[in-house]
Amino acid sequence: MGMTMTQKILAAAAGLDKVEAGQLIEAKLDLVLGNDITSPVAIHEMDKMKVQGVFDKDKIALVPDHFVPNKDIKSAEHCKCVREFAKKHEITNYFEVGEMGIEHALLPEKGLTVAGDVIIGADSHTCTYGALGAFSTGVGSTDMAAGMATGKAWFKVPSAIRFHLVGKPAKWVSGKDVILHIIGMIGVDGALYQSMEFVGEGISYLSMDDRFTIANMAIEAGGKNGIFPVDEKAEAYMREHSSRPYKIYTADEDAVYEAEYTIDLSALRPTIAFPHLPENTHTIDEIKEDIAIDQVVIGSCTNGRLEDLRTAAEVLQGRHVAKGMRCIVIPATQSIYMQAMEEGLLKTFLQAGAVVSTPTCGPCLGGYMGILAEGERCVSTTNRNFVGRMGHVNSEVYLASPAVAAASAVLGKIASPKQLEA
Repeated sequence: MGMTMTQKILAAAAGLDKVEAGQLIEAKLDLVLGNDITSPVAIHEMDKMKVQGVFDKDKIALVPDHFVPNKDIKSAEHCKCVREFAKKHEITNYFEVGEMGIEHALLPEKGLTVAGDVIIGADSHTCTYGALGAFSTGVGSTDMAAGMATGKAWFKVPSAIRFHLVGKPAKWVSGKDVILHIIGMIGVDGALYQSMEFVGEGISYLSMDDRFTIANMAIEAGGKNGIFPVDEKAEAYMREHSSRPYKIYTADEDAVYEAEYTIDLSALRPTIAFPHLPENTHTIDEIKEDIAIDQVVIGSCTNGRLEDLRTAAEVLQGRHVAKGMRCIVIPATQSIYMQAMEEGLLKTFLQAGAVVSTPTCGPCLGGYMGILAEGERCVSTTNRNFVGRMGHVNSEVYLASPAVAAASAVLGKIASPKQLEA
């Protein structure tokens, strides 16, 4: 019986020739990640362990991004804790305001994640790096503490589901639509503690930004991780951004999968997740009544990358957001912010009546920079739309792609770019 991509990576990290689903292993870590919310808890746990230092100052990344720049006194104290820890232990990859970004966009951009890596992060969307052929998964702050101290972590080897992607997506259909379609199909627990492995010729039509988005939301289907094969696009990305060596793993022909699905990308339509679960999906064609909205957010670790901003700007070019509408655009990193400025995208957003924020997770988790009041509705390119996720428990969040979000901002209701052409 063969191994999946994920199983091969974990076997190598555990120093084993073979692993099987359900097996408990201890694996070496290539990177341990924390942010301004989760790192302080891990730091306090390390204090309890009475360890003298970290396992490797170059293999820890601390990215204050959730309530940064500091929202209030409590968030300032959290960031101070992380800052002092980073200074004490000479953490190489600590990113202060002015150089930080949203962690899951920043780390690949900085070349800290490559194929074959085993990465844990005290943030559930750490599964993003599977787009590069790495095994990456979210853990609790206690596991992060143990990882920083020892450079190792315990895992139960996951079984896998394989998704065959075929066909070429139409214009205005992106990676966000692909993953929302999949979550709508299998449910928020459809891949519970399983590896979601994406294969097929359709992958060649997906940009790296598309793949980051899909891997990022594997957790929204309950997945342990999401992972893509390493092709020319992935290798080109890693060569551009990283000087680290990488290792490509491929699944065995006789690898075992719990289930297999075929997704025809050419048949997909812009897809929206209605409140209050990512599985509550509807295509734009299935929406028969106008759904008025109050706010649009374009950004986050899911859709704040350059390609996302270019798409939103293409929709907003020469148009204006609806009267009374709030449209908030958040580039995911300083580099993306700079490139968007150089390309004139920020000017397009401002002329359209949107506002542009410094990189932050802010509104995604109901932190700041876009809190919803009672009864308000938001179309957001973020990854979760649980009750109260972005503010009041009686507010509503609709998850969508940057194209749908931008079109919705213009019309003041959930809409696709094609409706602007009518």
